[in-house]
Amino acid sequence: MNDFVSEDTLVSEFEQVGMDDCHTDLTIRGLPVLRGLVGPMADGKHVRYETPEVFEELTKEWATNSSHPTKENEALEPTKTH
Repeated sequence: MNDFVSEDTLVSEFEQVGMDDCHTDLTIRGLPVLRGLVGPMADGKHVRYETPEVFEELTKEWATNSSHPTKENEALEPTKTH
């Protein structure tokens, strides 16, 4: 894992192929899209880019962890419709 101090150092190491113009998080819009990396992605107060391999592995972990049934006391109550 590498931490980059600024956008300039990140762009100097990876080829910029565009700019994000459709992210739902408005703080991400306008950030560089880089060849060979997945991102930009919001990560708290930081922005994250991942290699495709890391993205795939973390996605698999997330899918595995989120597919576990919730405890009954954690389950959401159904909403009533009129």
